[in-house]
Amino acid sequence: MRLSFLICATLVASATAWSDVVSLPKTTDKIRIDGVIDEAAWQSATRLSLDVETRPGENIPARVQTTALLIEDGNSLYVAFDARDPDPAAIRAFFRDRDSVFNNDLVGVVLDTYNDGRRSFELFSNPLGVQLDLTNDDVRKNEDTAWDAIWDSAGKITDQGYVVEMRIPFSQLSFPLTDGEQTWGFNLLRFYPRADTLRLARSPVDRELGCGLCQIGEIRGFAGVRPSRNLQVVPTLTATNNEITDEPGVVPLDGSGTEAEVGVSIRWGITPDTTANFAINPDFSQVEADAAQLDVNNQFALFFPERRPFFLENADYFSTPLRAVFTRTIADPSVGAKVTGKRGDHTYGLFAAEDDVTNLLFPGAQGSSSDVLERSNQALVGRYSRGFGDASSVGVLWTSRDASDYHNRVAGLDLNWRITEQHEVLGQYLFSDTAYPTEIAVENDQPLDSFTGHAAVAGYNYRSRDWSFYARHRDFSSGFRADSGFITRADAETQIAGGARRWIGDQDDWYNQLEVSGDWDITHDEDGQLLEREVELEFGISATLQSEFEVEVFTRDRLFEDILFEEKGFELEGEFTPVSGFKAGLSLQWSDQIDFANARLGEQFRIDPSVTWNVNRHLLLSFDASFVALDTTGGEQIFDAAVYDFRATWQFNRRSFLRLTTQMQDVERNPDVYRDEVDRRSRDVGAQLLYSWTLNPQTVFFLGYSDSRVDDDDLERLTTDDRTWFMKIGYAWEP
Repeated sequence: MRLSFLICATLVASATAWSDVVSLPKTTDKIRIDGVIDEAAWQSATRLSLDVETRPGENIPARVQTTALLIEDGNSLYVAFDARDPDPAAIRAFFRDRDSVFNNDLVGVVLDTYNDGRRSFELFSNPLGVQLDLTNDDVRKNEDTAWDAIWDSAGKITDQGYVVEMRIPFSQLSFPLTDGEQTWGFNLLRFYPRADTLRLARSPVDRELGCGLCQIGEIRGFAGVRPSRNLQVVPTLTATNNEITDEPGVVPLDGSGTEAEVGVSIRWGITPDTTANFAINPDFSQVEADAAQLDVNNQFALFFPERRPFFLENADYFSTPLRAVFTRTIADPSVGAKVTGKRGDHTYGLFAAEDDVTNLLFPGAQGSSSDVLERSNQALVGRYSRGFGDASSVGVLWTSRDASDYHNRVAGLDLNWRITEQHEVLGQYLFSDTAYPTEIAVENDQPLDSFTGHAAVAGYNYRSRDWSFYARHRDFSSGFRADSGFITRADAETQIAGGARRWIGDQDDWYNQLEVSGDWDITHDEDGQLLEREVELEFGISATLQSEFEVEVFTRDRLFEDILFEEKGFELEGEFTPVSGFKAGLSLQWSDQIDFANARLGEQFRIDPSVTWNVNRHLLLSFDASFVALDTTGGEQIFDAAVYDFRATWQFNRRSFLRLTTQMQDVERNPDVYRDEVDRRSRDVGAQLLYSWTLNPQTVFFLGYSDSRVDDDDLERLTTDDRTWFMKIGYAWEP
C-alpha cells in the first residue's frame, strides 16, 4: 500500500475550474541551498499558499499553514517551502535512503513540462532534505520512483515547523524548445502525517473528475531556458569475489578469485527532444537484495521488480496495457544502448542489449515453467506513441530476442482513449513469432518448429467520486510468447467485470472512506474448457491512525489436471500507524487451496505480518514474513512453509547507510502424503551486509558481502553454497 497513497494524491491534482496562471520571476542573485530562506533573491520570488486540504478533507481550509516561494535563474528552478506546524516535536522526519520517505512529512512540486496532461515530474523532500522523485504517466495511471534526477535539497526543523529549499536544474528535465516564455502545468503539495495523512495543495480537487494532470494549474516564465543537450559520462569500477558450489556438503566452494571490471555509461542529449544512453562493459547488476517471496505451491512464476538504473530511466516510455516489456529478462548484458525522447505529442524509445544468458519463460493454461539457454542473445525493443485529445494515446511496440537457433519477435498496436473525464477505453493487440532450439523444445514440451501466437486486451473504465466500474477481455493464444516481457499465462481467454461504491467521510466522521467492491471473472482455454470462474466481494475502511482494513470473501472454480476444484475463502487485511515512525500490517487467510504437487484440494491457513519501525532518525528496522500451512481435507499435514525478510538499516545521513538483510525460506513437508519423493525439511538462508554512499544517483560507492546457505534431507545442517564480496564505484562527470 506504500505507493497507493501518493498515486491517488498526485493523479488527482486539482480541479478543472482552477485556471489561474502564476508568473515565475527570474533572478541573477545566488541562492545557497541550506534550508534557510535568507538570500536576497527570495524577496522577489513568487509567493504562494497551500491553503486547501484535499484529503481526507474534501476541499476544506488547510489545518496548517504552508507558504511556497518560486524563482528561476536561467539554469535552475528554485522552490522553497515554509511549512508551519503547531507542534514541531510531532514532525515525522527520518534520515533514509532516496525514495524511502513515503510516511514522512513531505513538501514538493509537480511539473508537467509539456503542459499536455500526460506526464509529469514530481520532486519531494522531507524536513531533513531527503529526496523523493518520481514520474507520473497519467495516461496509464503509473507513478514510478525509478526516475532519479540530480538536484539539490536541504531542510531544517525550526521552532515553528520546518523549511525546505530545492534547486532543480533544467538539465534534469525534458521540455519543448521554444522562443520566449513557456507555460508548464504545476502544482504544490504538502503531506502532513499525523492521526490522518493530510494532503494540502495549491488548488482544490473535484473528485468527480477521473483525470489528474489535465486539471493542474499553470506557471508561466522560463524565458530563454533551453532543454539540456549535456553530456554525462559515468565510469565505473566493479570488483567481485565469488565462491559457489552446485553440490553443497559434497563439493567445496570454488571461485576464480577477485575479478575487477571497468565500465562506462554515457548519457547524451542528442537534441533538445532526444536523449541517448550508452553502456560499454557496464555493471548492470543490482545492489539491493530482492524482497523475499514464498515459492511453494505456486502455479505461475513470481514477479520481481527492475532495479538497475540503465533500464529504469524513462522506463514508462515502454509501458503498455500488457506487460510486453520487462527488462529483467535481460539477465547478464555486456553492452547496452537506449534512445528515448518526446516531441510534441510524439513519444518514442528504442533500446538494444547484448545478453550473455537467455532466460526463457514458458506460459501455459494451468501454470508456467522456465529454463535457461546457455548462449548469448541480442535484445531489441522499440516503442512509439502518439498523443491525442485529453491524455489519450495510440502506440506501436516491437520486441525481439535472437540467438543461435532461437528467436522471439513481438509486434502490436495499443490504445488508451479518455473519452470523457469519467470514461476511458483501452486496448492492445500483439502478434508473436517464436522458435526454440530442439533440445529446449523437447525438454519443455514446446513446438519443434517456428510457431506464432497472439495476445489481446480490451477494457473500459469508469470512475467518479462515489462509483467506479471496469470491464476487461483478455485473450492469449497457446502459441503466444513475449520473451522480452512478463506474461505467464497462455491458451486462456478471460472476461472480467467489477465495480465499487465509495462513501467519503466528513471531517467529524470516524472514517475517511468506506468502500464496497466486487468482481466476477471467467477463463476458458482455446477449446472452450473452463479453467477458472471466480466471484469476489470486498469491504474496505480507511480511518484514523492512517489505518486501512479490508475484508474479502471469494468463491472460485479452478481446473487442474482435468479436475475442477471448488475453492472458497475469507481474507482479512489491515495496516495502521499508531505512533510516529511505527507501521504494522497483517493479512490473514482461511481458504480451500489446490495442492498442485498432488492434484487434490487442501485447506490452507496463511498469515503475513509486516512491521516497519523507525527507532530514531537514523535506525530503521523492518520485518516481513509469510506463514502457510496446507493440510488435506482430512486434517493431515501436507506442508508448513515460512519465509522471513528482516532488514536493519543505520542511515548515517541522507547520503550513506549500512544495511543488514537476512532472509530465510523454511519448508517442512509430510512425504507420506506426496505422490513423488520430496524432502521432509528444506531451508534456504541468505544474508547481505551493504554499505552505500551516494553523492547523487550516479556518483556512488557500494561495498558489500552476501552469502547463502541450504539444508535438506541429504545435509546434516545449513551449508554454505554461495559467498560473494563486491565493491562498486561510479562517478558522474559532466565535461
